[in-house]
Amino acid sequence: MSDPGLTSSFEEAAKPAPRSRTTLLKRLADVVCLPTSRINAFERSMTADLLVEMLRDANVTEREKVARRLAMLNEMPGVLVRLLLRDELPVARCLLVDAEKLSDADLISCLYNASMEHRRLIAQRRGVSEVVADALIDMAEAPVIETLLRNELVKISHQGVENVVAATRDAQHLIPLLLRRAELRPSHAYVMFWWADAEARKTILQRFAVSREILQDAVGDVFALASAEGWQDPLSRKALQFIERRQRNRAAIAKSPFESLDAAVAAAEGGVTREIAEEISYLSGLKPMTGAKIFTDPGGEPLAILCKATGLPRACVRQLWRGLRRQEVDRSGVIDHALERVLTVYDTIAVDRAQTVLRYWNWSLTSALTPALIKAIREGDEAAIDEYSTPQRAAMLALARDFGR
Repeated sequence: MSDPGLTSSFEEAAKPAPRSRTTLLKRLADVVCLPTSRINAFERSMTADLLVEMLRDANVTEREKVARRLAMLNEMPGVLVRLLLRDELPVARCLLVDAEKLSDADLISCLYNASMEHRRLIAQRRGVSEVVADALIDMAEAPVIETLLRNELVKISHQGVENVVAATRDAQHLIPLLLRRAELRPSHAYVMFWWADAEARKTILQRFAVSREILQDAVGDVFALASAEGWQDPLSRKALQFIERRQRNRAAIAKSPFESLDAAVAAAEGGVTREIAEEISYLSGLKPMTGAKIFTDPGGEPLAILCKATGLPRACVRQLWRGLRRQEVDRSGVIDHALERVLTVYDTIAVDRAQTVLRYWNWSLTSALTPALIKAIREGDEAAIDEYSTPQRAAMLALARDFGR
């Protein structure tokens, strides 16, 4: 127990308490529980102070009885509640499970000054608020976060979800639970994709690979306006690049040693070098950083997204697969399971949706890689994540380990 005044032992618990003490504790608890029509605030506070002094030296059984009595109250004296919430689990559980009217301040005080089991009980409560949920997540305890994610009545803030996404790198069993949460946004899911397993990636692509048709219809005339202005505004240019239908970079063809993206992929079949990977990235309308993530991804699904989004035929997936020296068939001559999974992704995702995924990766991974962000990534300074915009935070989460290699 956190409070040194509430220490106890099995011998103490087994020792029968004096009858006068048991009766006095019960009577004091009864007085604290009197309705406001029978007792004023000062009298209740005075009684609570006296009860606290007695409970500091009472045994576990006595403290548990008082806690059970107080759990039914709509309003409990703060000093008494905080003392019992930090108590041993049998005592604290009475309040954490049965008391409906605990304040956020009381719960936060408890979670910072008690055990992980106390925090798990808090995470199980009905209607846990955003501020309490964020505090629980900040403790970075996977069992507590798992309990929180399973609680459908909890409210998790945007920042809280980002912190859970970061936690899933080292606790991947949390990913399926997080994917069920309504609070999860594309900016979270597309970052988490990079360390998710095959089944979770499938869910992410099915749920978040959305069409941009509504955006294209809404801003269709803006392209002409931006073109007439010479694409001088960087903010509108970046947004329109995300929305537009064309994926390949036509301007890059004039500078490329390859006649087309298809030709670059054909050359990659003999071996994907850094130079070829960068050319494929440029021709695909991607930054080299995004291309590097795609080509080095162990699962291979990003290769299918790249080919589908840029209009490359299905055979190009195999060409890139060979160029990366990955196994195509197993010993029995049957297509390798990983390649089959990647080809299935290519077959099942629509071009427009694949472009959404690809452009979101490109935007979130490279949109604002400032010197400060790169420095933070290299140092693993995830504590500074609040200082950055959404794409910067996404880049930090997805690339932190890459920069550390």
